[in-house]
Amino acid sequence: MKIIIAGAGEVGFHLAKLLSYESQEITLIDTKKDSLSYAAEHLDIRTIKGDATSIAVLRDARIDTAALFIAVTSSETTNITASVLAKQLGAKRTIARISNTEFIDNKETVGFSKFGIDELISPESLAASEIGLLLNQYGFNDTYEFENGALTMLGLRLSRTATFVDKTVKEAAEIYPELNFIPIAIQRLGTQYTIIPRGDTIFKEGDKVVFMTSKSGDEELFKLSGKVKVTIKNVMVLGGSQIGFQTAKDLCSSKFNVKLVESRRGKAEELAEDIPSALVICGDGRNVDILDEENISDMDAFIAVTGNSETNIMSCLLAKSKGVKKTIALVENMDYYQLSQSIGIDTLINKKLLAANNIFRYIRKGEVVAMTKLTNMNAELLEFVVKEKSKITNKVIKDVKFPKSAIIGGVIRDGKGSIPLGSFKIQPGDRVVVCCLPRSISEVERFFS
Repeated sequence: MKIIIAGAGEVGFHLAKLLSYESQEITLIDTKKDSLSYAAEHLDIRTIKGDATSIAVLRDARIDTAALFIAVTSSETTNITASVLAKQLGAKRTIARISNTEFIDNKETVGFSKFGIDELISPESLAASEIGLLLNQYGFNDTYEFENGALTMLGLRLSRTATFVDKTVKEAAEIYPELNFIPIAIQRLGTQYTIIPRGDTIFKEGDKVVFMTSKSGDEELFKLSGKVKVTIKNVMVLGGSQIGFQTAKDLCSSKFNVKLVESRRGKAEELAEDIPSALVICGDGRNVDILDEENISDMDAFIAVTGNSETNIMSCLLAKSKGVKKTIALVENMDYYQLSQSIGIDTLINKKLLAANNIFRYIRKGEVVAMTKLTNMNAELLEFVVKEKSKITNKVIKDVKFPKSAIIGGVIRDGKGSIPLGSFKIQPGDRVVVCCLPRSISEVERFFS
């Protein structure tokens, strides 16, 4: 597949990197020579220096032969313009990164597809949604929903009080006969290796385990993991950026009590008008006295989404020291993102990585309708729609010769999610969620193509 990416920033580079593993034909366009040089040195791709809104540059990239054009520059206007031009010049499908969430809210009304833009991606909107999901699944460090919660991916680190530590997967499953969850990936403490668990895999203290759950499966997981479920109600958001605004607005509509801290007076006044149900405080969130005055120790969650990664990390550590149960920090630097929990923060999120992973699903073969990469783990979750002629159709799971580095984590049928056992029969129209290591993706895709 020929894919052209406009923008060699972190989103564009990460996308090009993911796609280069897939042996796709990638062309990367950017105005900055340094960004292109770095990409060319590290990836097997073609680079073009120039403006993606230039017809001559697009033609040089052979836009008329492109199956997909992705515009992810830092300029919303450039992305929209380039996508429209690309479509008119022959690109089969276009995706534009935008920052104005109004565009997504009114996508159908405005009809962006009429202009030539097939999909809109907003990193800010994706980050706000991720934060909301993390708060609703308190106690878990990674979350991802399929089909509005029919199946949910949840990640946690096992403490020594977890019921299934030192037990095999099979033994753990026997504790709850009505199985509503299944482990799909494990990373041992202190290692970078990802294990796709089997029945004889043993859970160990300190393991980071990712589970797939159906409805009520999260409750069982809480009991088995030794965690106590605490309702989050009072939330403090640091930073009135687009993500901070969207997060506060979404949380208020979900009946959370929200305090929003913003250092710029003019911005704080705007936010107070736009989100009347939130308490907006004008002040420096790095100031311990201000946070104490606003009773940070009474907060159930603290979310730092300023434009400065260091500020977000340090303020979350401060909140943690004051007894806040859940902390979430937005980080721009990918190097920080790799640190994850080792620095004492519950969850780090990176909006660019969220955007890249969201876009990535459009490249998959078969009928992939959703995908996500597991945080700091070398594995992916893919959701396929089973077709009449798919190789897996009408097969019993235990008879499917899946690679050992892949596992079927769940099936959604008629809107209802279930954790399938070996005797489960796959039918046309089923949505099957698979967790697999990168080396087995192509093999897995063949079962659904």
